[in-house]
Amino acid sequence: MKFIRFISENGEKSGLINKENLINPLKQDYINYDSDLKDINFEIEVDNSKSYKLEDIKIIEPVKPSKIVCVGLNYIEHGEELNMDIPNEPKIFLKPSTTTIPHEEKINYPSMTNQVDYEGELAIVIGKKCKDIEANYARDYIFGYTILNDVTARDLQSIDGQWTRAKSFDTFCPIGPVINTNMDAKNQKIKTKVNGIIKQDSNTNNMIFDTNELLSFISKIMTLNSGDIIATGTPKGVGPLILGDIVEITIEDIGTLRNYI
Repeated sequence: MKFIRFISENGEKSGLINKENLINPLKQDYINYDSDLKDINFEIEVDNSKSYKLEDIKIIEPVKPSKIVCVGLNYIEHGEELNMDIPNEPKIFLKPSTTTIPHEEKINYPSMTNQVDYEGELAIVIGKKCKDIEANYARDYIFGYTILNDVTARDLQSIDGQWTRAKSFDTFCPIGPVINTNMDAKNQKIKTKVNGIIKQDSNTNNMIFDTNELLSFISKIMTLNSGDIIATGTPKGVGPLILGDIVEITIEDIGTLRNYI
């Protein structure tokens, strides 16, 4: 199933995309953002009395994460292109929640940097609060998967020697447009295009650490809340963006995340 959050004439809503590619609103959001973070509601109730066309609504971020945990160097070929050693365990870092923007929004090019790169990634959406989870139970805590662009100020990453500043500018984490709750995360074609030209072309089966291994590893370090995001790393082909560029990341069973520089 594919879920989406959007703005209609009645404010923010969650919806289910049906077979006709129309959106049926849910009777309640899959996360109640008006209270403390709750587990995602896996018992989805759909309001079939109304539907929306995609062109008639504004898509927003599919979740509001309390944190985005990112994984570096999770594809061997990406490590090779950056001349970095392949890790023996996941290399993780954080992006603040203030970096997120939805499908079709603009990525701001900060004046502090001279090189802003795209990084197309599969992202895990946490469905239940979890800590110290073993990999064989990880899927029980995953709501679904979405697309993420780990936008990076590459020159600042090199200058700083650590990644916080380079990864944390506002708008540096486009996510969406939907969450797919039922797909094979271990075998998904992933492509990134800039102005229609393919820049990244790989498959999630090339990951060093799969999605279940990543959730388990990270949960043994920190508590993961429902709605949190794990970005699973990017394949080879990362490169710079310039003002006016259109960047599109496509994962076959999710769709396309499009943003503008």
